[in-house]
Amino acid sequence: MPVLDAALFRPGFLWGAATSAAQIEGAADTRGPSIWDRFCAEPGRIMDGSNIDVACDHVHRFHEDVQLMRWLGTKAYRFSIAWPRVQPDGRGAWNEAGFAFYDRLIDELVAAGIQPHVTLYHWDLPAALHDDFGGWQSREVVPLFAAYAAEVARRFGSRVKSIATLNEPWCVATLGYETAQFAPGLTSRAAAAQVSHHLLLAHGAAIEAMRQVTRTPLGIVLNHTPAFPAEPTEADRRAARLDDGLNVRWYMDPIFRGSYPADVIEHLGADAPKTEPGDLERIAQPLDFLGVNFYTRSFISTQQPAVPAPGAMGFTDMGWEVYPKALTQHLVRITREYSPPPIFITENGMANPDTVTGGRVHDEARINYLREHLLAVSRAIELGVDVRGYFYWSLLDNFEWNSGYTKRFGLFHVDYATQVRTAKDSAHWYREFIRQHAAVASGS
Repeated sequence: MPVLDAALFRPGFLWGAATSAAQIEGAADTRGPSIWDRFCAEPGRIMDGSNIDVACDHVHRFHEDVQLMRWLGTKAYRFSIAWPRVQPDGRGAWNEAGFAFYDRLIDELVAAGIQPHVTLYHWDLPAALHDDFGGWQSREVVPLFAAYAAEVARRFGSRVKSIATLNEPWCVATLGYETAQFAPGLTSRAAAAQVSHHLLLAHGAAIEAMRQVTRTPLGIVLNHTPAFPAEPTEADRRAARLDDGLNVRWYMDPIFRGSYPADVIEHLGADAPKTEPGDLERIAQPLDFLGVNFYTRSFISTQQPAVPAPGAMGFTDMGWEVYPKALTQHLVRITREYSPPPIFITENGMANPDTVTGGRVHDEARINYLREHLLAVSRAIELGVDVRGYFYWSLLDNFEWNSGYTKRFGLFHVDYATQVRTAKDSAHWYREFIRQHAAVASGS
């Protein structure tokens, strides 16, 4: 049985952790409202009825959180900028106090020897843009996002290591506009398809705008959930192919091939997005990196009752099957089919029902998850995939969207009543693995 060894990763491999603004920052009174503030205020939307007013209070505790990263030994931190913090209405005046917070955070990271990796949009659209235009349903949001991207790149481009335009546009479009699980909570397949196009168009426009003001590496972060047919039947294979089309190819094809997949366009029919001449050329901007977020696979069954996923390695607290083999297979597949730029695993992690006992959090399941997925990444590298780094999700337990504070993904446990952070056993394991890799890289 293969054993994980730090020597499997090249000397310059980047180890990091990730968060997002809405999930940890808090300090809601110092920014404009987002669609997630509105969503949280609607009864029944969030599992525990919570909101993001305080979250992990990161705006006031970022010094402490950077020290946690320093203790871990991570050399990179992926975080998002809250658009409503730096531009409360999504257009018009900039909020200098908001930019000052990120300025201080970046300074603190650099001083600690940690690379800042910025994401521009991790779902917290300024509420004013939804009120005035219908949010991402409107093409008018595209140039506003590009202007925001250019301003962030102008201010911070020389001090951050990379900038990603969007995080998981599939979640924004499908969960936000079709299934109503996420903000803004709509239920229209046609709206979701149009939103997905406007998101991709905004990505392309932002890349164009940022290229004018910075040489910082630019890219996008996509969530990939590879689809597997439950049974070797034609129906299950067709269903898995369509699931792959909606989740993976719908975003990869326009970015790297300049077109939408024909089978998905046919499937959407009258709900397919309306495009304009030049849109697909704009979307297909050359990129410097591709961020891949991976958590599980989709197990597709058309039978009644549906065949359940086998779950030989168990399930996370989200109910997601642990299946690291799919990560290796998928990285090899997208490399062969799309020849993407260098890849970073920008999110990977598991929710676990963690509790503090005697000052410790014993999360052996998360350690196993980490070990097996790092081994899966190393196998992909051996097979020729150019993976440059790995960011665990998440640095901290945090607001887990419609699950509220009921799901814990963090390396550090957060007591939301006191804001005390406690390193879980997985944090100690990850720290030791990073230390081993540094020792191998230095030859000591």
